[in-house]
Amino acid sequence: MSDIDRPVPSPTTAPGAGPDANRAPARAWFQRRRRDLGEPIEPADETVPRGMRIAGAWSWRLLLIGAVLAVVIFLIIQLKLIVIPVLIAVLLAGLLVPFKDFLVRHRWPKWLAIVVVLITLIVVVGGLLYLAIWQVTRQSGELQKQSVASFNDLQAWLTSGPLGLSPDQISNAFASIGKSIQQDSQVFLSGALSVGSTLGHVFAGALLVLFSTIFILIDGKSIWGWIVRVFPKRSRAAIDGAGKAGWVTLKNFAKVQVLVASIDALGIGLGAFFLGLPLVIPISVLVFLGSFIPVVGAVVTGALAIFIALVFKGWVFALIMLGVVLLVQQIEGHILQPLIMGSAVKVHPLAVVLAVAAGSLLAGIPGALFAVPFVAVLNVMVHYIASGVWRNTPTSDYTPPERAIWETVPRPVRRPPARQ
Repeated sequence: MSDIDRPVPSPTTAPGAGPDANRAPARAWFQRRRRDLGEPIEPADETVPRGMRIAGAWSWRLLLIGAVLAVVIFLIIQLKLIVIPVLIAVLLAGLLVPFKDFLVRHRWPKWLAIVVVLITLIVVVGGLLYLAIWQVTRQSGELQKQSVASFNDLQAWLTSGPLGLSPDQISNAFASIGKSIQQDSQVFLSGALSVGSTLGHVFAGALLVLFSTIFILIDGKSIWGWIVRVFPKRSRAAIDGAGKAGWVTLKNFAKVQVLVASIDALGIGLGAFFLGLPLVIPISVLVFLGSFIPVVGAVVTGALAIFIALVFKGWVFALIMLGVVLLVQQIEGHILQPLIMGSAVKVHPLAVVLAVAAGSLLAGIPGALFAVPFVAVLNVMVHYIASGVWRNTPTSDYTPPERAIWETVPRPVRRPPARQ
């Protein structure tokens, strides 16, 4: 029997010997084994502390992960005209799939359920936008006159009031304020225009959203199965379970966010209506759309209601409208977000604020819109994989249907052999 095949003797601890003495025979055997196999043996550098070696190993791995993430973010930015419409379609599908499944469970044909769902979405969104645009165009002249009159009154108060500013000082102050707003809003404007800086891009993005939503509604399970099959066989159970858990979270987020946005729009809209403000419908629509950006969306759009109250009714009504906006935000922050949104997406309010801030800095308005659902889905998927529940789930090979919806060439039909 050679030295390689001879079993490792169990070392005995000599009196006064430390743990290194017990590991020395085993280490020597492994080094001899690697030398016989032709593998290089690198002597351990005892001059570098063990903690420093561990920190170095973690450092290069973290740098590699950061580099991969940087490449992914760079590709997303370069393909933003495709990525953003697809993300919007996924978010819409998370809202529409439960409605479609409800109709299918009540024995509606699948194609009819999808058509009804899409027509309902188009009618609701188009109707709200039509009412908002119609009221704005009807009262745009009056709004412009009142804005000019309010600006002149403010300028007169600054010159003749207790401040006693000169016209040049007022002009310079307004110019600096306008320049600061323009510089600070470049991030948001660039994000808003990233969907399409021209009418053609906007139209192409809208078509891509529509087609992506349709295909997700028709064949979402097969598309997800194809994605799972891309991964190695041993990791498919984890990927499939994590994706399904994330999809449930995304559907909960979409439904709850619509409820929260409706409550915000109803509260601020009723406040504007009882104060006798014009443009109540555009205010409500903007608050509803802005509420899909948690924490800051309703505040920014609510500022429009405060501005309209200041222009048409004076500073007293503006203060009352400010109180209404703050009250609605307190209800959202202390009741709706913790009880409804918190139970649906399992994300801490601090994480929501940080995610919205980071998303707005990276991608403007689209980043702020998708920040919270992205963090919520990622949180659930990571927790699912880390829990190890998928280890008890048998890995099943995904078998695509006989004819997937994206296939252009039909598969040959396998017929059973004829009986003799």
